[in-house]
Amino acid sequence: MTDQIMHIGCHLSSAKGFLAMGREALSIGADTFQFFTRNPRGGRAKAIDPEDAAALRQLLTENHFAPIMAHAPYTLNPASGDERVRRFAFEVMADDLARLEYLPGAFYNFHPGSHVGQGLETGLTLIVELLDAIITPAQSAPVLLETMAGKGSEIGRTFEEIRAILERVKLPERLGVCLDTCHLHEAGYDLIGDLEGVLNHFDQVIGLGRLRAIHLNDSLNPAGARKDRHAKIGQGQIGLPALVRLINHPRLRHLPFFLETPNELPGYADEIRLLRQAWGQ
Repeated sequence: MTDQIMHIGCHLSSAKGFLAMGREALSIGADTFQFFTRNPRGGRAKAIDPEDAAALRQLLTENHFAPIMAHAPYTLNPASGDERVRRFAFEVMADDLARLEYLPGAFYNFHPGSHVGQGLETGLTLIVELLDAIITPAQSAPVLLETMAGKGSEIGRTFEEIRAILERVKLPERLGVCLDTCHLHEAGYDLIGDLEGVLNHFDQVIGLGRLRAIHLNDSLNPAGARKDRHAKIGQGQIGLPALVRLINHPRLRHLPFFLETPNELPGYADEIRLLRQAWGQ
C-alpha cells in the first residue's frame, strides 16, 4: 500500500458472492471492504466458488485494492467457560482461515471474547490456547485482534489485555491488531483531546508495527460508557473533527479504514466521499 491515497471501505454483505462485493465496493468509491465469513450470529458458511474467488482476486489487483478484511461471527467466544462454546469457536475459526486461502492476504478479524465470570487471566489463557491450536506458519491470512469497548466481561478493552495475548501465543508474527474508534472511545481512551497520547501508549504497550487496520466509527455514547454503540461519521460523540485528525495522523494515514457505521450503500458512499475529501487536510 501507499499513503498517497486514502484506503477506505465499508462492511458489505457476502450473500451475493465475492465478485459482487468487489463491484459494490468500486461503485461507492471504496478500495477495500469487510465482510462476515458467515452469518454474524454463527452457523454454516456457504460453499466457496473457486471461480468467483479468482474473479475477485483479479478485480482487487486490477483496481489496486488495499487488503480486504474477513470478520468472524460475533457469537464466537474463545474465552468461554463452556467447552462446547470453545469448540464451536475453534471449528469456525479454523474453517474460516482455511477458506481464506482462496483470498491470499486478506485479514481475519475477531473479537477476543468474554471471560464470563471466570476472571481475566483464565480468559486470556483460553484465548491463547485456541489461537495456538489454529494458527500455522503457512497460513496467508494475518489474524487481527480487535480492540473492544469493555461491556460485560469483554477481553481486549485495554492495550495491555491485547498485549497479554500477543506475547503469549506461539506465533505472534501471524497476529496483528485492528483498532475500533468507537470501541476505543467507549473504553475510555481520549481520541478527541489526546490522540497523540493514545497512539504513544499503544506504541509503548503493543507497538504501532502491529497495527494493521482501523474500524472507523463514531459513537452514540460518551467516552468510557463501555456499551459499544456505533454512530454515523460526524453524528456521534467522537465527532467529525476528531475522526478527520485520526485519518490524517502520519502514523495512521497509510492504514486501511473500514466503516462499520449504521448505513446502507448510499450512506457509505456519502461517508467515503466525505472522508476522502478530508484526507490530506
